[in-house]
Amino acid sequence: MPIKKYLADADNTIVNAFQSNLQTRGTGANAGMADVLETFSVYGRVASGSQELSRILVKFPTTSISTDRTAGNIPASGSVNFYLRVFNAETSKTVPRDIDIVVHAVSQSWQEGVGLDLENYKDLTDGNAGSNWMSASNTAFWTDINGTLLAGGSYHTQSVSNADVNTEVHIFKQTLESGLEDLEINITPLVEQWMAGTYSNYGVGIALSASQEAYVSGALNTVVKRTPRLPDPADSKQSVIYNPSGSTKSYYTKRFFARGSQFFYKRPVIEARWNNVTRDDRGSFYYSSSLAPAADNLNTLYLYNYVRGRLTNIPSIGSTGSIMVSLFSGSADNSEPSGSRLSLYDGTNSITGGFVSTGIYSCSIAVTSSDTPIKTLYDVWHSGSANNEHASSLEYFTGSIRPKSLEGSSAVNTKRYFINITNLRNEYAKNENARFNLYIRNKNWSPTIYTKAKENPPHHPIVSASYRVFRVLDALEVIPYNTGSDFATGLSYDVSGNYFNVDMELLDPGYEYGFKFAFYDEELNSWTEQNNIFKFRVLDDEY
Repeated sequence: MPIKKYLADADNTIVNAFQSNLQTRGTGANAGMADVLETFSVYGRVASGSQELSRILVKFPTTSISTDRTAGNIPASGSVNFYLRVFNAETSKTVPRDIDIVVHAVSQSWQEGVGLDLENYKDLTDGNAGSNWMSASNTAFWTDINGTLLAGGSYHTQSVSNADVNTEVHIFKQTLESGLEDLEINITPLVEQWMAGTYSNYGVGIALSASQEAYVSGALNTVVKRTPRLPDPADSKQSVIYNPSGSTKSYYTKRFFARGSQFFYKRPVIEARWNNVTRDDRGSFYYSSSLAPAADNLNTLYLYNYVRGRLTNIPSIGSTGSIMVSLFSGSADNSEPSGSRLSLYDGTNSITGGFVSTGIYSCSIAVTSSDTPIKTLYDVWHSGSANNEHASSLEYFTGSIRPKSLEGSSAVNTKRYFINITNLRNEYAKNENARFNLYIRNKNWSPTIYTKAKENPPHHPIVSASYRVFRVLDALEVIPYNTGSDFATGLSYDVSGNYFNVDMELLDPGYEYGFKFAFYDEELNSWTEQNNIFKFRVLDDEY
């Protein structure tokens, strides 16, 4: 399945806000075990020009992502996107509108801690493990790469003082118009830098933009000293962030669910998405026609090399070699290919195929029909070179094709379908990766007395189809339609029909779920959701 989620393995909220006495700040407070995360800016609450800020730290296990890439569970760099997803937490407090949330890479190791108090900031890290506004841990202050003491965290910025390698620093931003939105940002460049070792993975910092954090005038505060685990006499001053371009408006407060939330679908994640849709035209192969544009005259064919039930690369081809494909007409009884190679649309007799993924190869081919179209074509996959078509070659696979001819119509096509998941079960294990076969045919199909029954009933593959998953109990959408450039919920198709895979680990076990499908209508230029619902349950155990 082209979606994988990597849950946060540490998070915390750090603040320089005043405690309830409005005299001391909660700069030593930790909220590593709280079930929510919070970012805000308060200007002038205690005194004219006073500043109170809250920022979020979240860390993810990129070693797990690297392991999955090595194992082939996610694609190589450039073929997958990574999204930071942090989910809105409902609160009785005011929610600011039109806020700009900025995401930086953290540049220093930090501790999560065990604090809980996000109201009075009384869970201090004095003597305990945990990060806070002034310290990354119980033994280290926040510092830049030069050792200069910092407050509010240490981040990779475009400033020379905290860019520790000669490479691009990525900063991400999302505007929340209503203030109630989830945070969803494509942070692919940063995740790739972590996996490449360009930067060490210390997670991300999430905060309001500098222009929305509270304004503070005057010279940059110089931190003279701090004593580990003890409050400093100048702590109140040193915790303030110099921000002459900041805001004199307060933004209070934006909350997200933390990794300790009881809600399965609300915990912070990095979500990997990619497009692995396979469109195999073996069952819907058309002769070239003047009715169709050039792109639609091409048919894509696939070779799936299964060895003992596993997809395996052809040894002599691997992932970089060439594989040739030639078409032949059939013998007198259409039982095998015969005669010479057929001439293709470009005048050649063979076309070069390519590697798709482990054990899978493909080619795109076009054929012009004669006055008497051939009813059965045979595609032969073999070794060789496009420069020497007559050289001896090794044949790997021979398949058959029943080509069709494009025809015009005297009426508008009514797109109403009968659909059914032919292999749907009532229950699935929570660690199962299941494939679902979707049978589709036109609902207005009208067989006659001359229509012959077939062992495999005819189907109508949909080129652009997508699915979503919702929880039946409360209609919560747990896997939404992903029809953008990633197309992570797209359906593939081959000669047997449409199909898709779902990793049950993405679903909270113990509940009933439902599939819904949408087909893209090019005439309407929109997606049309089908009425059918297909239900199943994910078991709470693995057996």
